[in-house]
This record gives sequence, structure tokens and C-alpha cells, in this order.
Amino acid sequence: MHEEEALTAFAALSQETRLRIVRLLVAAGPTGMAAGAIGEAMGGASSSRISFHLSHLEQAGLVTSRRKGRSIIYSAALTTLSGLVEFLMRDCCQGNPEVCDPTIAALSTCSSPTKATPHA
Repeated sequence: MHEEEALTAFAALSQETRLRIVRLLVAAGPTGMAAGAIGEAMGGASSSRISFHLSHLEQAGLVTSRRKGRSIIYSAALTTLSGLVEFLMRDCCQGNPEVCDPTIAALSTCSSPTKATPHA
């Protein structure tokens, strides 16, 4: 990931609702969620408000969408999110791997797809 892409992603994530949507979609896994279900999870937000935020996230490459019947299903773009974390941590160790140990430990607690549990 290049700096310009990271800045676009961080700008999209710097808004509370968009950050909450991304976290919700990460927890939902590859199955994703319909836009209406996302709105309900966001406290009953209007479809136009959710659409506005999802559009920003999709333009930043943080979510993807696909049509399923009459619904649009949104999923977290895990490759992009991983790239964003890698961008931040790329030079963290500077020859001292213990600097990154807390981050590595936090990431190692992630469940495998077969054991996925939603995170709040």
C-alpha cells in the first residue's frame, strides 16, 4: 500500500459511523451484510445515511459490494485492511522485534474463519 492509498483509507475511517461499519463488516466475515442490516445495526440509521457512508468506504477500497437478488451485500475488504495495518507497521521494529510484539500478540488472537466469533 502506498501513502496516498493509506491517507484515503484513514480519511474514510476517521468518521465514527464509517469506523463502526468497517468493524461490523470485519466481524461479519466474508458473508458480509445487506445494507438494510447494516442500517439496523447502526441504530436504525436511514438507508440514505448508510448508503452515503458505504459509498465513502467503497471508494476508499475498505468495503466491497455484490448484488444478491434484490439486496446489495457489503463485506470488509480484508486485503486492503491488512495492507493498511502492514503500512503502519512496516518499519516499526527498526531492528528491535520486541517493539512489535504487542501488535503481533493482538493479531495472533484472531480466530480462524472456521472459528470466527464477532468482535464488538
